[in-house]
Amino acid sequence: MKDTMIGVDLAKSVFVLHGASMRGQVKFRKKLSRSQFLTFMADQSPAIVVMESCGSANYWARQMMELGHTVRLIAPQYVRPFVKRQKNDAADAEAIVIAAQRPEMRFVEPKSELQQAKAVLFRARERLVHQRTELVNALRAVLYEYGHTIPQGIAHLKRIEALLDESNSDLPGLVREECRDLLAQICEKTARIEAKMKRIKVVAAETDATRRLQTMPGVGPITALAVEAFAPAMASFKRGRDFAAWLGRKSIPEGSWLARMLGRKPKMLVAIALANKMARAIWAMLTKKEDYRDPALATAA
Repeated sequence: MKDTMIGVDLAKSVFVLHGASMRGQVKFRKKLSRSQFLTFMADQSPAIVVMESCGSANYWARQMMELGHTVRLIAPQYVRPFVKRQKNDAADAEAIVIAAQRPEMRFVEPKSELQQAKAVLFRARERLVHQRTELVNALRAVLYEYGHTIPQGIAHLKRIEALLDESNSDLPGLVREECRDLLAQICEKTARIEAKMKRIKVVAAETDATRRLQTMPGVGPITALAVEAFAPAMASFKRGRDFAAWLGRKSIPEGSWLARMLGRKPKMLVAIALANKMARAIWAMLTKKEDYRDPALATAA
C-alpha cells in the first residue's frame, strides 16, 4: 500500500512538488526542473502522484505510471478552494494534495496516447469549422454593408457567387474582389474539413467501441470519436444515468418515444431527456460490449 502522496504543480520548465503522508503530514517540498523532476520521481518509492488536469497532465501521467506510480488527476476548480494562503506554485502543490485526500473528491481518468491523438484530430476539424464560420460571417457582413441580406449557413454560398457574377451588380469592383477572395478561403477550409471528415470516418471504424457506438441512431463517426477521445472509461460510472451525454438526433420517427414527448413537453426538456436516454444506452453498449438494440424491435420480438 502506497504511504506517500505527491502533489505536482505542473509548468513549462519548473515543477513544484509537495510530498505528504496519507494522513497529511508534510514529508518534503521541492522545486525542480523538467529533467530533475523525472530523475527525482524515478528515485521515489511507488507513490500516489496527483496533478491538476491541464494541457500536459496526461503526458506526465503516463510518464509517472511508467515509473510505477499511481496517478490521479483533479479538475482545477476542485483544487482552488483548498489553497490556504496567497496563491503561488508551492501553495497550489499543497492544495492539490489536500484536495486529493478528501474522501468525496472526484478524479479525472488519465488519457492514453491514442486517446489524445484522437482528440487532436477531433479538435482539428472543429477548429476548421469555426474558422470557416468566421469567414462566412465576414462575407455576409461585407454584403450587408451594401444592402444585401444573406441568411446564415454555407448553404447560401451559391447565392453569393451568383450575386458577385451579376453583370449589373451594384457592388464596387474592389468589394467583389474581396468577396471572391473570402469565397476562395471558404472553399479551401471546406476541402480541409472534408479531408478531416474522411480521416475521422477511418479512425472511427478502427475500434470495436466506436464501431459499436455508430449502430445507435443519431450517432455518427464524429460523436463516436468524441466519446472515445474525451469521455472517461465507462467502468468509472456505476450506472448509465451517471454518464452525461451531449448527443443529438437528425430525425424523429413518428409515434416514437421522442415524438410523444415532444407533444407534451418543451423542446429543451425533451433535449435533456433524449441526451440522458442516449447516455444510458451508450454506457450499456460500451460496458456490456453490445451493439445498439432498437427498443421497439426488442419489444416486438
